[in-house]
Amino acid sequence: MGFHKLLVVLATAALSFGQTPTPPAPEIELPEPAGIYAIIETSLGRMVALLYDDLAPVAVKNFIDLAEGNKITKDRKGKDVRQRYYDGLFFHRVIKGFMIQTGDVKGTGAGDCGIPTIPDEITKKISFDNPGSLGMANTGRPNSGSCQFFITVGRSTHLDGRHTIFGQVLEGYQVAVAISTVPVEGERPKTPVYVRSITIRTKR
Repeated sequence: MGFHKLLVVLATAALSFGQTPTPPAPEIELPEPAGIYAIIETSLGRMVALLYDDLAPVAVKNFIDLAEGNKITKDRKGKDVRQRYYDGLFFHRVIKGFMIQTGDVKGTGAGDCGIPTIPDEITKKISFDNPGSLGMANTGRPNSGSCQFFITVGRSTHLDGRHTIFGQVLEGYQVAVAISTVPVEGERPKTPVYVRSITIRTKR
């Protein structure tokens, strides 16, 4: 079997197991400081967020594993799959002046992604005082975060002590603001705004 035919066979086999090919990493210059970054491509533009792997290591690892397809999760039909979880999901909840939220495979805010919940990582070293904070969504109970996350678009200190902060948007914050101002029905965008991909990069 020729080399190129072998590659085709391997790619087909990967797809048959429900894995999606990893998209090429966007060629962009990461901002300072050094650290782990999430490049969040949406249908309204790109955001680049520094992940707080030192302050919220469990949440960051969970987020990275989901973004890169390292965990078995549930798809929209409840089937177990191993794929890049966030790619193709939309922001199901947006509140102007407050935040935008994604990560629910069913797009209702009440879907089950099929992974165990993770513990809260609350620290006074960081605060939702900074717009552009990445926070773990939860059910209102302690230690109930899993797949859904939100990005704030205003000072939201009332969330301090209630939600894990695991990152900060350093570039593309205006994209989050733009998403938060789209026309909605209730808190759901009338026209879906999608997460096209989330790519993890490290700057040393």
